[in-house]
Amino acid sequence: MSQTPGGCRRPVPLLASCLLAAGLLGACASPGGPADGADIPDMRTLVQQHGGPEASQWQAPAGESVGDARQRLLSHPLDADAAQRLALLNNPALEAALAALDVSNAQRQQMALWPNPTLGLGRVVEGQQVEIERLLRIDLWSLITLPWRLQWQDRQLALGRLQTAQEVLRLSADVRRAWVRAVAAQQTADYLAQVQEAAEAAVELGHAMVRAGNWSRLQQAREQAVLADIRAQLQRSRLQAQASREQLIRLLGLESGESLQLPAQLPALPDALQPAPDYEAQALRERLDVRAAQDEYRHVAASMGFTRVTGYVSAFELGAGYNTVTTPGNRDSKRSFEIAVPLPLFDQGQARQARAEAQLRLGQARVREVAVLARSEARTRWQAWQSAWALARHYETEVLPLRRQLSDETLLRYNGMLLSVWDLLSETRSNLLSVNAAIEARRDFWLADTDLRLALNGTSPGALSLTYPQGTAPAATPQGH
Repeated sequence: MSQTPGGCRRPVPLLASCLLAAGLLGACASPGGPADGADIPDMRTLVQQHGGPEASQWQAPAGESVGDARQRLLSHPLDADAAQRLALLNNPALEAALAALDVSNAQRQQMALWPNPTLGLGRVVEGQQVEIERLLRIDLWSLITLPWRLQWQDRQLALGRLQTAQEVLRLSADVRRAWVRAVAAQQTADYLAQVQEAAEAAVELGHAMVRAGNWSRLQQAREQAVLADIRAQLQRSRLQAQASREQLIRLLGLESGESLQLPAQLPALPDALQPAPDYEAQALRERLDVRAAQDEYRHVAASMGFTRVTGYVSAFELGAGYNTVTTPGNRDSKRSFEIAVPLPLFDQGQARQARAEAQLRLGQARVREVAVLARSEARTRWQAWQSAWALARHYETEVLPLRRQLSDETLLRYNGMLLSVWDLLSETRSNLLSVNAAIEARRDFWLADTDLRLALNGTSPGALSLTYPQGTAPAATPQGH
């Protein structure tokens, strides 16, 4: 140990020993786990594995900005796949969820850093005596528990990826539902506009026949009542079409001034349904909410041992001091060494242990609840999907062909002067309910198809809520600590 010219020893070995001990204790806690920014690509891969959009759809093509990609997609009638891609590029709530995942990853990186040592300096003057105090203190408990805290944060990040992936799948499903409703509502409104034209022609003809004395006021009033009812239905359908369109615009993140073109009608029904898989087992195996509940339960169970330990020891600090006392003609130095450990006299971790056990029971119940929900939703969505397809096929293969045949026969007899124009107009109005029902049946099938895919491969169908899940951005202390 070296000495100063005044005969005082330097404190370097003592302080260096303190730093070396901290380094050895924290050597096993070097930063590890996922690198910065790796969570979003992992989450996108997770979404793709569960029936979601491919990772390439999350970004604009090479050499093209997001704005250019948005304008290119909007320059053509937007199908369901294009709407989903546009939402991934442009939905602000999704951007917020991805940013929150990056925030959680940054917190993990912050937690991986060693705690900074604390340096204290003091100067005390008493007469001609001057004392300089130096104190270096290190939080060894943070270093000792760093591996456990990093492991806890990694699990929280994994849960955060699962939660965000669920929200992305819900967003994709909500966009498809909104697209189906918007197209179906516009198709219904367009058809009702055609029916209104036919009803207006009937009313005009009725006016002429009343003036000629060939028709009664009662017959004229009936035609006017039919026209008034059709106008009311058309107004409601246009209002519904506008509301459905606005819902789709919100999910796509579009501004009010941007144009949105939609196809004239919904896609055709599939010719046949796929054979029934073991959909309950598939839901339990593939759904992300089931996986998240299981992972959260395992996480709580793994932290039980650490919770017990921290009930007795919750802090441990190591400090080294070096004081210099200077008087006229003399200089003396003193070294000190201290360890600070709280005494578990009153708080021995009973409440933390009870909370951890309650959380473990809560996790068990949550796993069972999610499993029951997944199996029930899989059965319900599968049955609804089959029923919706059967009903839509019934309208398209039986009801509508019969209606077309009746219309053709009525027109044929009208041309042969066997039926009046009123019979022809009456048959035209009779098609209204059948055509509207067929449009609604096809709409319901595509809605059921979206719900089934989400129920089997993604998560519980529900309303879109892209708020970041609580608990995925934890504090710097482990659970139960």
